[in-house]
Amino acid sequence: MTLKILALSGSGRKGSSNRALLEALRIHAPEGIEIAICDAIWDLPIFTPDRDGADRPAAVAAFIAEIDAADGVIISSPEYVRAIPGGLKNAIDWLVSGEAVIGKPIALVHASHRGDDMLTDLRRVLSTITSRFAEDVFWRLPLMSLSAAERDAVLAAPETIADLRSYLTAFQQVVEGHPEI
Repeated sequence: MTLKILALSGSGRKGSSNRALLEALRIHAPEGIEIAICDAIWDLPIFTPDRDGADRPAAVAAFIAEIDAADGVIISSPEYVRAIPGGLKNAIDWLVSGEAVIGKPIALVHASHRGDDMLTDLRRVLSTITSRFAEDVFWRLPLMSLSAAERDAVLAAPETIADLRSYLTAFQQVVEGHPEI
């Protein structure tokens, strides 16, 4: 059985460190783990309960279907003004009233040496929306201030690949119901 993980970046910039970290996870995932990076959050309208339910926009329905189909979710996000970026928070808000995220395993990775305020807020939000937020499955790889070439070299280094595979294996254990490993 292949584990299907959906990865969300809190940055909409294609060249972001967070996106690069998620791409490295996707490329170097161990056998049996498939990672898809979701860009749908950048096409979502601003959340309002009035448009949820029967009036839900098609982009929102598609995003929720992606979350629902995934075995787990990994989020990598920058900190914007010491907070969760608006686009990521908006996407999370669209999930709150439905069933797709309840009980969904979610873990974080972080591509910066800073951002602890955002991480604290994001952890609080995620532990509220799912009973399976894997707070202890966390990997931080400071890439933010590196050039693209330096970042790519770090992400291709054997020790980084070993660390990312260890992170993914730990998350796999949570998704499969063995969080003690």
